[in-house]
Amino acid sequence: MNDNAIGVYDTGLGGLCAVREILKILPDENIIYFGDTGRVPYGSRSYETIKKYSRQSINFLLKKNVKIILIACGTVSSVALEDLRDEFPGVKILGVIESACVKAARIAGIKKNKKIGVIGTQATVSRGAFEQYIRGLDSSCEVYGQACPLFVPLVENGHLNDEIARLAAEKYLSKLRELKLSSLILGCTHYPMIKDIIGEVIKTELIDAGAEAAYKLKQEMFENNMLNDNGAGRLEIFISDEGMRFSEIAANFLNYDVKSNIFKIDIENY
Repeated sequence: MNDNAIGVYDTGLGGLCAVREILKILPDENIIYFGDTGRVPYGSRSYETIKKYSRQSINFLLKKNVKIILIACGTVSSVALEDLRDEFPGVKILGVIESACVKAARIAGIKKNKKIGVIGTQATVSRGAFEQYIRGLDSSCEVYGQACPLFVPLVENGHLNDEIARLAAEKYLSKLRELKLSSLILGCTHYPMIKDIIGEVIKTELIDAGAEAAYKLKQEMFENNMLNDNGAGRLEIFISDEGMRFSEIAANFLNYDVKSNIFKIDIENY
């Protein structure tokens, strides 16, 4: 048994998609969530800046004595994951790429349709990490990436199910729809917050990278004897800037009021 918290890190609200799944499948676990709301979005920044921000965020979580870290961000998982694992060898760090790719390759095999789509930030798509991993699993797969840079700011500003989000989805996804994909990986954990609109536009099976990573997290914790069976866990949320609607959107998404669980920190000190 290990009652230290699970650390979850994202650029803003998106990682709460993964947290919601963790709360369902690991209800006894304590969770410390850090959302870098003061510097979101990461997707248009340089690789070196993304690595710097990620290093500071991991340092913060380690000061909270977390036992394992889930990087619930497609951009950071694509750009900085291996560097972070090298820099912090004493802690297990998971990303959101591998498990989503395994599911996509499995679906492609079942449907006998090897066309797989990936949407994410500009940094995620240009890095090509999802494509590389999928082709390592099945070299016959065809992977089509599409950057959707407006999706993150739309989610962060509460445009979750309105005409603005729908117009953006149509703009980004219309060409992918014509390919008749076997599945589409939501390669940014913000995107499941608008998955209904994405699904209506793309008309194929959606893979939530954050949710798949949560299931992988549970497996890793079980195999490494990290599970906590000491009672109901607690969620603490730390942010780097007090966004006007963060607590409101988070509460709607997690289905309970989290205002008293949210704390602001100066991430530049880490």
